[in-house]
Amino acid sequence: MSDQHSNVVLWILIGCGALLVFGGLLFVLLLYSMKADESSDFSFAENKVAIVELNGPIYDSQPVVDQLERYGKDSGVRAIVLRINSPGGGAAASQEIYQAINRVRAKKKKIVVASIASVGASGAYYAACATDKVVANAGALTGSIGVIAQWYSYEDLLKWIKMKDVVVKSGEFKDTGDPARDLTPAERAYLQHLIDDTYGQFVDAVAQGRKMSPAAVKGLADGRVFTGREAKENKLIDEVGDLQDAIDAAAQLAKIKGEPKIIRATKPKQSLFDVLFGDASSLIPAPLQHLSKEAPLQYLWRPGT
Repeated sequence: MSDQHSNVVLWILIGCGALLVFGGLLFVLLLYSMKADESSDFSFAENKVAIVELNGPIYDSQPVVDQLERYGKDSGVRAIVLRINSPGGGAAASQEIYQAINRVRAKKKKIVVASIASVGASGAYYAACATDKVVANAGALTGSIGVIAQWYSYEDLLKWIKMKDVVVKSGEFKDTGDPARDLTPAERAYLQHLIDDTYGQFVDAVAQGRKMSPAAVKGLADGRVFTGREAKENKLIDEVGDLQDAIDAAAQLAKIKGEPKIIRATKPKQSLFDVLFGDASSLIPAPLQHLSKEAPLQYLWRPGT
């Protein structure tokens, strides 16, 4: 056998081997996509229900908004379940999630169902009002329609240690909320105006989402929370049920035949290197990250307040 003929045979064998390896990898990939567990959002299925989690105080809306937008672009995702376990948080951050839900429903034609676990109050309930259907456990706490602005005053402490807070400002209200002194009557009226306006936005969102009159909403919007069963009686939610009930409702509304493929975003893991050399701010509880900032207007349920 000539050297030239041997080389041709060798290249044919290499090509066949590479083709077999590539085919094997493709087969494994397809098999994995069909059997991918619920911890991954990777799947080629066309009847997917995606679960987006809204956990803890809402101070940064971007992670939830990004997930909603990603699933909105996925043609295989027919419905999204927003799994809520949150007391609410910043007014603007809660509104951003609310608006993102409206966009994914209106522009991407996705069904979105809210599933309230233990707590879905204030800003978290605000977000839920943008969904097609709200499902809550019977013992879950929801509602808390209202606005709060709160901070600590250390004026007396400064006097005790004989220190003064020196401020140079351009206008009367520029340092409103300075914790080093009490509010003036004008400042209190000014803040109350902001709270009343933000409260009205909350009432309007609930009235629109729940198809209730603003007057009916205001009768429930004094900051109190309701159990899931009470919320159903007051038309604040649609159904008493658990996560599976919410998934079933989403699949039914999306007209999915058979069992839907459940997917959820994988959570990025933080290594020791990330903690030592990266941004470790995510390890600090959200409320502590905001202690040094001026008190924002918040859609937040605080037990005992």
